[in-house]
Amino acid sequence: MREETFKIEGMSCQMCVKHVTKALQGVAGVKAVKVSLEDENAQMTYDPDAADVAAFKAAVSDAGYELVV
Repeated sequence: MREETFKIEGMSCQMCVKHVTKALQGVAGVKAVKVSLEDENAQMTYDPDAADVAAFKAAVSDAGYELVV
């Protein structure tokens, strides 16, 4: 398992947090997600053999936000 924190841009409310959380939880290999509006980030635990940053970026982008690496 790997733990990383990624910056998320475009969030402005708690509904945004829910959308980003749901998007990231939908990526195969993601075990835990904690999204913070205040810190503008997502703390994630995931299996690096099953998930990668490109998949995270795509999921967040599809939800209308941007994951910055």
